Amino acid sequence: MKSPVVKRSIVVAGHKTSVSLEEAFWNGMKEISGLRNMTLSELVGEIDGNRQQGNLSSAIRLFVLDYFRTRAIPTAAAAAPDVRPQA
Repeated sequence: MKSPVVKRSIVVAGHKTSVSLEEAFWNGMKEISGLRNMTLSELVGEIDGNRQQGNLSSAIRLFVLDYFRTRAIPTAAAAAPDVRPQA
């Protein structure tokens, strides 16, 4: 399944900027911002303010990945069989 990069303009901290992301990341951002009762611009502003390095698009991708990975870990751990090494 191909997910082309989509470039969108967004206002971050009062400044208009363009961000290029795959559609799946835009959808993830919309979901996260909805769950947090904040606008997409507010969420991007938070990500931008917390990033240590790299460009904004990369910071957003890492944020979305971390958000969903963190929530998947308890589910994956509960579903995994309890396999212990034999002595």
